Amino acid sequence: MGVCSFCQIATGARDAYVLYEDDRTVAFLDSNPATQGHTLVIPKHHQEELFADDASTSLAVFQTVHRLVTAINRTLEPDGISLFHTSAPLVGRITHAHVHLLPRCVDDDIHLTLAREPLEDDEAVHLAARLRDQL
Repeated sequence: MGVCSFCQIATGARDAYVLYEDDRTVAFLDSNPATQGHTLVIPKHHQEELFADDASTSLAVFQTVHRLVTAINRTLEPDGISLFHTSAPLVGRITHAHVHLLPRCVDDDIHLTLAREPLEDDEAVHLAARLRDQL
């Protein structure tokens, strides 16, 4: 694996417009933003899967997400904010776990649509039981 650009940002070896930092996380503006204020929140130590380690890492990341959403709402007054995190091989070229915060406006050109179908009762009962078994 090559040098991780997000690890470099976390250590200060690479420049970024850092908005917030604590002992576990860093939040910075995306260098190729989809919207004004597009922000990334990452754990400081490299990990590819945000939910693979103990819960303290994901909790720290989402505490920072909460802090940034509050700041974005107060500063930019968007119509809403979209959050997303993708894991494992679906992430793309950056393998360091991260959460995107996208301030949204009603008339923006962002399309985060999902193909959806109704959930059938039999399938729902079976799936819910399987998931509850894992809790």
